[in-house]
Amino acid sequence: MTTEANRSASAPSPPMPTGGSPAAPHRLILPTVLAGVFITTLDFFIVNVTIPSLQTDLSASAAAIEWVVAGFGLAYGVGLITGGRLGDLYGRRKMFLLGLGLFTIASLLCGVAQSGGFLVSSRVLQGLAAAMLAPQVLALLGTIFTGAARLKVFAGYGLAMGLAAVFGQLIGGLLIEADIAGWGWRSCFLVNLPICLLIMGLALKVVPESRAEGRPKLDFLGVVVITLALVALVLPLIEAREDGWPLWTWLSFGAFVVLMAAFVAVERSIASKGGSPLVNIAMFRDRAFVVGLACQLVFWMGQASFFLVLALYMQAGRGLSALEAGLLFAAIGAGYMYTSMNATKFAAKLGRQVLAVGALLMVVGLVVLGVTAAQLGSDGHTAWLIPGLVIDGAGMGLAVAPLASTVLARVNPQYAGSASGVLTTGLQIGNSIGVAVIGVIFYNALGEQPDSSAFAHAFDMGIVFLVAVAAALALLVQALPRTNAGK
Repeated sequence: MTTEANRSASAPSPPMPTGGSPAAPHRLILPTVLAGVFITTLDFFIVNVTIPSLQTDLSASAAAIEWVVAGFGLAYGVGLITGGRLGDLYGRRKMFLLGLGLFTIASLLCGVAQSGGFLVSSRVLQGLAAAMLAPQVLALLGTIFTGAARLKVFAGYGLAMGLAAVFGQLIGGLLIEADIAGWGWRSCFLVNLPICLLIMGLALKVVPESRAEGRPKLDFLGVVVITLALVALVLPLIEAREDGWPLWTWLSFGAFVVLMAAFVAVERSIASKGGSPLVNIAMFRDRAFVVGLACQLVFWMGQASFFLVLALYMQAGRGLSALEAGLLFAAIGAGYMYTSMNATKFAAKLGRQVLAVGALLMVVGLVVLGVTAAQLGSDGHTAWLIPGLVIDGAGMGLAVAPLASTVLARVNPQYAGSASGVLTTGLQIGNSIGVAVIGVIFYNALGEQPDSSAFAHAFDMGIVFLVAVAAALALLVQALPRTNAGK
């Protein structure tokens, strides 16, 4: 990838040095950009802690509460590819700032919501804002940094995402426990305001603008078709289990296949005429991109689903509070932080096999967790879960950052935004598929009148699925192209 650091007309930035590392005045670029992905990822996970309180406060129905979670995920998932392309066209810093501004407004609306319906609408807006912001992060990092510096910043990207995911429940529990200004659950949304405003101020000063070369145009037809296709895929994944997998969900999956075929045809037609397709299908000729994207999908199938069943087991099954459960989640973060912060070093030694090692560590950690949960019964102390959680977190940390660098390192900078959008869409779809599958497994194993032993059994059945996912990732990594070092 070549360095791309064009000057912004609104806020000129000095040129980046050719060594791939920002000049001294711009060392805030990385933390500024990563703070954007941290805050949006955090809001994907932190909302789970708020649900009991907000349901009582707003007298919200069960359906409304489900959509507080699902509305954000649906809007986020379907908007990512378009968000990435908008960054290519109009400037990645510009879209980063616009997305962050909308996210700030949406967070304020969530925090002042007086009804379930208003909160759901605000969460959908929040998801759309996140979809505009998130693809710009990888695209900016991929175009600003080169060589060894790029590997380090991708490791930082993985660390930021992982910390937001594994500490989301702990942060939410602490905010609710603190009850700042009597806000209760609302503080989980309102805390975004000062943080987002600070990020925006820094981004205006230190982040250089970049966009795709030439003067491409927005592919409106592609936007419509891919948005409909992703809605057809993600919506039934969110809704189907609660509704008992009715006929419309299977028709929706069928519509997804048809719409994706139509999307590919549209994009190829536009490219053949010299136009600017939303997603350049030529990217999918690169085996590293295709296999890396598949690895991304499989890896994230195991993440949101794991956090879901672990939270259910600890809070509903073992009676822990949100804060107590969050403190146990911190054990995952401990393992994750160590390996994420050293991911560049491990990747330099192991090459692509760092992903396989991470996946196998996850297998070991998950097996230890499953065996421990089975042995604890209803009286054993949950602290015995910590070793398995630490090992699993260490495996996660070895996989997240190298996944991003493996995929994007081979992509032409001209397609950086689109590729980032596709990659992050794979993340969201993987999360949705994993939650849908593990939801069926967990609740079927739980039964109609669950007690603590039933939750332990359901958790173990979920662990079986998660072990299979991690093992599949280790095998899939072997299909990635070797580097010149043969790794």
